[in-house]
Amino acid sequence: MYKRFLVFFICFNCFTQLLPAQQKVDSLTISLPQAEELFRKNNLQLLAQKYSIDSARANIITAKLYDNPEFGFATSFYQPVTKKFFDFSNDNREIGLQYSQLIKTAGKRNKAIQLAKTGVQITEYQFYDILRTLRYTLRNDFYNIYYLEQIQRVYNIEIQSLQKTTAAFEEQVPKGNIALKELMRIKSQLYTLQAELVSLQGTIDDVQSEFKLLIRAKAYGYIVPLATIDETPKNIVQNVSYQSLVDSAYLNRYDLKMAKSALIQSQQNLSLQKALAVPDITLSAGYDRLGSFVKNYNNIGFGISVPVFNRNQGYIKQADAIVAGAKVQVNATQDGIESQVANAYLGAVRAERLLNSFDPGFEKKLNTFISEVTQNYERRNITLLEFIDFYDSFKQNVVQLNNLRFSLVSQFEQLNFTTGTNIFNQ
Repeated sequence: MYKRFLVFFICFNCFTQLLPAQQKVDSLTISLPQAEELFRKNNLQLLAQKYSIDSARANIITAKLYDNPEFGFATSFYQPVTKKFFDFSNDNREIGLQYSQLIKTAGKRNKAIQLAKTGVQITEYQFYDILRTLRYTLRNDFYNIYYLEQIQRVYNIEIQSLQKTTAAFEEQVPKGNIALKELMRIKSQLYTLQAELVSLQGTIDDVQSEFKLLIRAKAYGYIVPLATIDETPKNIVQNVSYQSLVDSAYLNRYDLKMAKSALIQSQQNLSLQKALAVPDITLSAGYDRLGSFVKNYNNIGFGISVPVFNRNQGYIKQADAIVAGAKVQVNATQDGIESQVANAYLGAVRAERLLNSFDPGFEKKLNTFISEVTQNYERRNITLLEFIDFYDSFKQNVVQLNNLRFSLVSQFEQLNFTTGTNIFNQ
């Protein structure tokens, strides 16, 4: 068991010695505003959605276009009188011309244009909703990396302290001043912390990977978040009324705007389907030189279909059902938004109250005590169990404190996400 611990310890130390050098070469120190700027400029999902908006706008151009006129020309292939093919003499040449133009009725063109414009609006709302979602992920990852690195520093402090203690004890064991079992217990604690640190670094790498993808930073690089956060206790959430947050969500959430626009679009489609039941008119004009009952025959006319069998009944009924479903979807989206805001608000209130109950100087006191405890243990003023217990308590308390801080910031971001605003900013 001791040999396995020793091999792990040597490998881990080799890895940690190499890692800082790589991070210095490829690290990117970045503030949150800088990250958001890179995100808006480089994120591929946003760029792809912008092309979807351009595609939807092209539908408006299509809807505005009029139907093309139709023109026909015909001439005789064989002249029975002269018994000639393609006889184009002045007296025997047969020529027929035909022209027609479709005229849409019942405002079909204008209805199609309005339908296409609403489609563009929905696509734009989709873009802003994707922006809202990805921006929340970006900001949450930024603060997550920041607080995970604070926790990582705690592990580094404890590991460095235990490494010094271990090195000192290894010199004293052969002299009989320190029991071997005491050295092994210290080493066991050291290896446990190192293993936990490796796991923590894996978590940081996962969050880093997602964050770098959002801003399109180098995949092999390392993000160093530059955050300035005021840790003094304050009542931010409790000073904002819940109803104002709900009202803000109803006003700013783009998924709700999408649902309302989808309802409008379904109503416009129903209107269009009813208009399609009204027959269109075809105007026509023609000329025939020799093929009619008189020479140089010309005509003008119009045609219209008689709506006896097909009055677009199926599509009208389908469109009517879509309108009913869209109305339900608007109500469902509103209910979902209110539930999300309530959940985020309650979570933020609880996190804020809990964090405000902590002593502001608690972390500084712990950092001071850790060096004092190490010195007292080396002087044999406290027992091994007391020493190990304090190290565990120190780590757990600092880790918990940073987790609570991140939880509060994350709840702020959740409130911003659910209300579609930037009400809470660190």
